[in-house]
Amino acid sequence: MGEATLSFGRLLRGQANFRRGDLALIIQECGAQALPIVTLINFLVGLIIAFVGAVQLQKFGAGIYVADLVAIVTVRELGCIMTGIIMAGRTGSGFAAQLGTMNVNQEIEALSTLGVSSMDFLVLPRMLALSLMMPLLCCYADLIGILGGATVAINMSGQSPTQYWVETRGAIGLVDVGLGIGKSVIFGVLVALAGCLRGMTSGRDAAAVGEAATSAVVLGIVWIIVTDGIFAVLTNILGI
Repeated sequence: MGEATLSFGRLLRGQANFRRGDLALIIQECGAQALPIVTLINFLVGLIIAFVGAVQLQKFGAGIYVADLVAIVTVRELGCIMTGIIMAGRTGSGFAAQLGTMNVNQEIEALSTLGVSSMDFLVLPRMLALSLMMPLLCCYADLIGILGGATVAINMSGQSPTQYWVETRGAIGLVDVGLGIGKSVIFGVLVALAGCLRGMTSGRDAAAVGEAATSAVVLGIVWIIVTDGIFAVLTNILGI
């Protein structure tokens, strides 16, 4: 964490040594190529939340509030958490496998021999890519989750699309959206750190690379859940 902070400081001073082409390639891998799985998972999660909520709320004649339930849960919590978990399993493990293989081939040691900082050259682009892409993926996930909820509400509760949209707009505000996006940035950094940490500290054989990838996923998810719990306590104290 300290070395990553120092590397980010060198970036702000214009002294970080990494290739912009690598950053663009990682952004593509973290962003556009992750859209299919983000779409599928968040649509299904929104659909499940709406279905469970509709079954319970209809008992009290409050089926109209399914839109409020889906919107609040998705925007504040599930959108950023599910996207972070998806990226931990998809991208964090990929980072660990890439850097673990480089460690096996002694490529990281070669960079150090040439006087190139491995933190700047390998870790920093991955941190930047995920921190830039996670907010966009989170916004997309929020929309897809709400769309999944609308599918259930319209077909099960008999709401019109306009009615669902009005309820959704009334349930959430900029603070809710900003909270989810802010958490997604931190989750992206944590996933990148977990993947790079496990990859750069892996052993020197094929089995160790697999273990590093598995450990990166577990560590990333744990960090995401713990951080979200801290955010939940803080937002409750602050009344957000």
